[in-house]
Amino acid sequence: MTVSKDQKSFAAKSTILSVDAMGGDQGPAAVVAGLSLFAKKDRKTQFILHGPVATLTDLVAKRRNLEGRCTIIDATGVVTMDDKPSQVVRHGKDTSMWSAIESVRDGKADVAVSCGNTGALMALSMIRLRKLPGVNRPAIAVLWPSRNPQGFNVMLDVGADIRADADDLLRYALMGASYARNGMNLPRPRVGLLNVGTEDHKGRQELKDANELIRDYQGNADFDYVGFVEGGDIQGDIADVIVTDGFTGNVAIKTGEGTAKLIGDLLKEAFKYTILSRIASLLALTSLRRLQKRIDPRGKNGGVFLGLNGTVVKSHGSADALGVAAAITLAAQLSQSGFNSKLAARVAAVLPQEDENTEGNSA
Repeated sequence: MTVSKDQKSFAAKSTILSVDAMGGDQGPAAVVAGLSLFAKKDRKTQFILHGPVATLTDLVAKRRNLEGRCTIIDATGVVTMDDKPSQVVRHGKDTSMWSAIESVRDGKADVAVSCGNTGALMALSMIRLRKLPGVNRPAIAVLWPSRNPQGFNVMLDVGADIRADADDLLRYALMGASYARNGMNLPRPRVGLLNVGTEDHKGRQELKDANELIRDYQGNADFDYVGFVEGGDIQGDIADVIVTDGFTGNVAIKTGEGTAKLIGDLLKEAFKYTILSRIASLLALTSLRRLQKRIDPRGKNGGVFLGLNGTVVKSHGSADALGVAAAITLAAQLSQSGFNSKLAARVAAVLPQEDENTEGNSA
């Protein structure tokens, strides 16, 4: 891999983001367009782009606001959505995804961003970045539309690992609360543990054990534990952080996405049914657009891999320029807040013997 020589060097203290330009369904043009949208609002952040140097050089040259802000690292291989994580780990060193992770591992960038294969991205991230001390299983956290004032709740895990014992769920609570503080500016987030009911006697044994662990630990962790919550509370206002295992979380968000799409499709059909309903849709156009903007997943695109020695943001595979810009915005915010060092301190605090190097960090 080579770095193009015609790019300006980065400022020493700039926020630097490592971007996999080849992972998304819409190709590198959408990724570069998303960078340009972000760059219109942020004039300091620098980018390392990973992919075919000739292709990316041409795309960047068409965006004047990216001039002097992009270094391109040539990576000819592409991780497809059909590639198995194990194959990518063994044979993917020439890919843009591997290269993007490597820039974070080598300290050249603060956060990696990719629209690519989630399983492969998590596998590479775990192997190249390694897990934080005290973390058994990393988690993927997403922002889900809610009735809370901030408009979104944090939910984790949503698919990094289908299993989670009581200790894992405690660490998810710590990581999710830290993400809410640094990614959503909530000084003292409320944490809920997803279960089949709110009563203490319900649920599997690991949930009951986790319930006690999180309740006992909340006083030292700057969050308020609200206890068990149910599926209807994921988009509610009872908690800011919803903790669950990866299997349950993944099913929950995909069910929610599917339901939202069904309601949208049925609403469109209903408005087309008669002339009067079409007139009604015109009268309600402003309100419908406001609703669409509120629930549009592109506006808060980006799942964050938590529990690694480095921050990785997973953008939706089908993200367009607006979606990529949202993922880049999230990555920049997490980088500027020093999120990962704060997260490491918070998790290490669960194991005092491993906390020697993290004192003084506020998470």
